[in-house]
Amino acid sequence: MLRTLDIVLIVVMTAAATVTYTIKHKAENKLEEVRSLDAQIKLEEDTIDLLRADWALLTQPNRLDRLVKAYDKDLQLVPTDPTQLAHPEELPMLKADVPPPEEKDSKGKKKAASTTVPAIASSESRETDEISTGSVAR
Repeated sequence: MLRTLDIVLIVVMTAAATVTYTIKHKAENKLEEVRSLDAQIKLEEDTIDLLRADWALLTQPNRLDRLVKAYDKDLQLVPTDPTQLAHPEELPMLKADVPPPEEKDSKGKKKAASTTVPAIASSESRETDEISTGSVAR
């Protein structure tokens, strides 16, 4: 009896050690993955900071003035007149805001575009499918 109990306990301890090692190994893999993602995030943040600094250097007014003076003859740039700027109410309408075109009947008279929804066919003429969705009791 003692030998059987010893063998069972050894098997249980070996199984527990295997499970513990597997969990530890998975945790180490996840930790390595987190460290890799942190490094990628840091690299992206550094890249964004570098691009912002580069943009700030490229858009300095003094630099732009020098470029305008250097390429004045080639580009023929002139300041924008205030009358050339448009106010929001002067812009054309969006397509969604444009009213629907008026339809003409057979006599050539204008009639308003129909905005009503077509009537639903009567239940007698309407064909129904046999799909059971569970939302309506049949």
